[in-house]
Amino acid sequence: MPDARLSVASIADALGPLAPHFDVDVAAECESTNTLLLTRADNAPSGAVLVAERQTAGRGRMGRQWHAEPDASLTFSLLHKLPRGTVPSGLSLAVGVGVAEALRELGVAGVALKWPNDILREGRKLGGILIELAGASAVIGIGLNLRLPAELPEELRGVATALDLDIDRNQLLARLLASLHGVLESFGGDGFASLRERWLALNAYAGMPVRVISEFAVPVEGICMGIDVDGALLLETAVCVQRIVSGDVSLRAA
Repeated sequence: MPDARLSVASIADALGPLAPHFDVDVAAECESTNTLLLTRADNAPSGAVLVAERQTAGRGRMGRQWHAEPDASLTFSLLHKLPRGTVPSGLSLAVGVGVAEALRELGVAGVALKWPNDILREGRKLGGILIELAGASAVIGIGLNLRLPAELPEELRGVATALDLDIDRNQLLARLLASLHGVLESFGGDGFASLRERWLALNAYAGMPVRVISEFAVPVEGICMGIDVDGALLLETAVCVQRIVSGDVSLRAA
């Protein structure tokens, strides 16, 4: 895999005519691109991007740690200022569509989405999305495994995977940003409803038995029936079709 250093000029080059829509900053090291970009949200323009060569305290949902080594991952955050009146419901799913479609266009096989914010490849976790809101601003954090770290904890080796793609990170980031630009424009115009069918086409668990696990509720099991127009998971249980608005989804054990 190419090992080019991240470069503002190279990213702008790869973005071409879309470059003016983004204000890219490259950090050699930071604790978390999301955390740092949140501190800049009031003064930064929509389209501000912070990408780090190395994150020391990357985060996933529910406070999970993101394991990454320098050059083994692409970790970045994008500031998106929601148009007035835009409801953020389904934003993480919309972002997932943008990431997954970009990877498929690059020829990455087996890419799918796990509700609400995981990017899978052949059933294993390839990356994740973490969105944090500050007023009308959304900081969209994305992490992708380019290759699996040598020191990845043993319990993660069976569930994680990597891109192993012959493309440098500057070009990869540009392709992702270009795809996200189109998705976020659609989301700002018509909300998640305009992207629902595209997400359903990428649903890793369509029609499969799943268990929904959340922090403060008893696990719920049922058949994954897809998602509603606002991004809520539709779960067919023995009693009814239930709408789930938050939680983690895992395949139910046989």
